[in-house]
Formats: sequence, structure tokens, C-alpha cells
Amino acid sequence: MAKDIINTKPLEDKEQLVQELSSGCKQKKDWRIGTEHERFGFYKIDYSPVPYEGKNGIRALLNGMKLKKGWDPIIDAGNIIGLTANDGMGAISLEPGGQFELSGAPLRNIHETSQESNHHINDVREISESLGIGFLGLGGSPKWTFEDTPKMPKSRYDIMRAYMPKVGNQGLDMMHRTCTIQVNLDFSSEEDMCRKMQVSTKLQSIAAALFSNSPFSNGKLNGLLSWRSDIWRDTDNQRAGLHEFMIDGSLTFERYVEWALDVPMYFVMRDGIYYDCTHITFRQFMGGSLKGEIPDGVANEGDWVNHLSTLFPDVRLKKFLEMRGADGAPWRLLCAVPALWVGLLYDEGALADAQTLTDELSIEDVIHIRELVPRFGLKVPVGRRTVFELAKDMVNISHKGLSERGCFNHEKVDENQFLFPLDEVIELGQTPAENLIKEFKSKWNGNINKIFEEYSD
Repeated sequence: MAKDIINTKPLEDKEQLVQELSSGCKQKKDWRIGTEHERFGFYKIDYSPVPYEGKNGIRALLNGMKLKKGWDPIIDAGNIIGLTANDGMGAISLEPGGQFELSGAPLRNIHETSQESNHHINDVREISESLGIGFLGLGGSPKWTFEDTPKMPKSRYDIMRAYMPKVGNQGLDMMHRTCTIQVNLDFSSEEDMCRKMQVSTKLQSIAAALFSNSPFSNGKLNGLLSWRSDIWRDTDNQRAGLHEFMIDGSLTFERYVEWALDVPMYFVMRDGIYYDCTHITFRQFMGGSLKGEIPDGVANEGDWVNHLSTLFPDVRLKKFLEMRGADGAPWRLLCAVPALWVGLLYDEGALADAQTLTDELSIEDVIHIRELVPRFGLKVPVGRRTVFELAKDMVNISHKGLSERGCFNHEKVDENQFLFPLDEVIELGQTPAENLIKEFKSKWNGNINKIFEEYSD
């Protein structure tokens, strides 16, 4: 989320909270695709991370992008921390360790997503090359320790840095040393939302296997295929990860609200100042717990929207559904993430097939897959099958869905082209991480710096 929301309308009852979610329901003709992708910045001269300060730092990059695009700056305590498009359709933001993120506009098809991402990468390159900065699409920071990693001056992140070690062992690494590609998708009704949430949550770790792309940390192999997925197993399991009610058939807008109400808050923002509220839940906030503790201690609609953005389940519900399982990746794989999920969830026949596929997965199976995929990827056994076989079915169903959509570009090629990198994964039975491991052990001779030379965008 690039910019925290300001909406001072007071919250009077739970129904307002439910309404915030249900107001996302859209007719199918209005469904859109929003893609977010993050990359690690580094100095080309020595492969070191890019700090915020300095004439060649992140702030200079953001100011250069502001001049080029004419977008509005996002300011926090006097620091530029992001940009928003003048029409509100798209934003550039910073993750805690300086990861550079594009939050894309809601678009009609993957062809438009591809164009948007390509334009963004070219725009950033135009500014970053003069600063000596390159970018790497990967799920985890391959070389720098946590201590090496810069810390961005963003107020909400200061609150999170203090809180994360209290609720898990890997939260700080999640914040500073991981990148992802996410896609935001619409729903038509509560029933449609529940169906898509259940199917996509069950399949999320299988997608994580397909996109596994973080086998390095601290300059060496870490014994995992998706270090990022492993990190999410121990970050803050009250607000993150897998929650049974999202896949057991009991989900409704109201049920999600009830869960969110009892998750501890991160912050409340008043007049541009962030107040640490990690000691209470949103339910307690609505009950008056912050009256007299912060200015205007009455919960409002903006507070609720901001709180929803601090919840991290494998699939997150806001006014849309956010697929959160994939590692960051280079340009070639970027559009495969939205293509996979659009094919699965935006065509009725494909969604029915995906639901049939997931019906064979019990809650225990889903937990089992989620626990083992970070280390074993597609090789995880599931009953008489494997994650590889499930992933193959998943990709085939997505192809069917994209074919049924029939969205063609000017060359009369449909969206199936964006799944070709996953077809290669299936054909070879080998994840992106396993390709990197082979390169590291052979051609690179154990030199992690080679990844910056050969895999940067």
C-alpha cells in the first residue's frame, strides 16, 4: 500500500466495516487486474545495497522519477517515500529495506499489465542508470545481511520494526530482505469472493512452488528454494499465513471482519503523525481504548482501511482479493503471476475446474504443502500425488481460462503467452530457484555477485 488512507468519518458499528469489504463487489464486465511487483536496488560498481540518503540514493531516485513522470510525491515526516499517479491509478512506493515497488493501475488484461510493467522498468532505468543503480528481481536478498540492509525512513515501518520481534522470529527479514509479485483481483458477490478465496488460498503454496526464487541469503545457498515462503511461516502468525476459516467453508465478509477486529493494530495516523497502537486490537479501539491517549481517539473509516492493509494472510481481502504467494522474479516471469491467477479465477469454467482440483485437498494437506514447499518445492508429496502434479493441473486449467477469455493483443496473440515461463517449469520439473542453484554451483563457481550481472533487469 503506497499511501495510508485519510477518511475521518467515524465508525459507529460493525456493519460499516462489513460494508467496506462488500462495496468491492463488481459486475464481471468491470473486473480488473492490479499487479504489484518489488525489486532490490543495488549499486552496479560493487553490488552493495542503495541507502535512502546521498546524491545517488533512493531519495534521489524518487525525485528523478517525480520529475520524469510528473506524479505527486508522498511525504512522511519531511521525506519523500513514494509517488502517486495524478489520476490515482498507480503508485511507486518503498518497502522497508529499500525494495522499489510499482503498485499498478487496475487494468483490463495481461497485455496491458505487460505494457505497464515494461514502461515502469524503462522509466526507472532511465533515472537509475545515471545514479549507477541496477535492479534485481528475486524473492530474497541474495547477499546482504540484515545489518547491511538500509532502513527506509517511513513511520509505519519504525513501528513494525519494534513490534515484529515480539511476535515471530523472521518478521524483520520479511520486511527488509524479501520481494514479491502480487496480483489483485475482483469478485462479483460475497459468494464469488468466498469461492475465489477458498480456491486461491488452497493453491497459494503450489503457486509459491512454481515461482520459488530465493535460494540464497548472506551470499550463499540457504538450503531452501523459497526462503521468502519459509520466512512467512514465522513472521506474525496471528495476522499472517494460513487461517482455517478462509478455506473451511465458513468465510463471509462478516467473518473476515470478526477476525480482523481481534488482530493487534500497528498504528493510527493523525495529522500526518503515526501513533504506535500495537498494544490494542481494532475492536478495543472501537470500544474507546485510545480516547485520551491520542488526538481524536475515535475510530474512523480511514483507520479501518489502514488496518486491513496491515493484515498478511496468504490471500488478503480488501475491496479485492490479493494473491500473496509468489517470490519476486525478473521481467520474464513477472506477468506469469497475474496470468496464472486470472486464468484460474476470471473464467467460470476454469474456476469450477480449480475448485474440483482443490476439493481433493484437506486442510491438513494445505498445511502440509505450505510447510514443505519452501525446502522441497514441486517435489512435495500430497497423498498419492505431488505438488508437481497439482501444479501441472493448475497451469493447464489457467491456460483453459485464458483461452476462454479471448483477450488478444494487436498481433492477435492471447494472454496464454504469459504462461509460457510456467510451461517451461512444468516441462523441466525445475523451479527458477533450482536453475539458480545450478548456475551458482557451476558457471558462477560459488560467486554470488554473478547474479547481479546476469539476472538484473
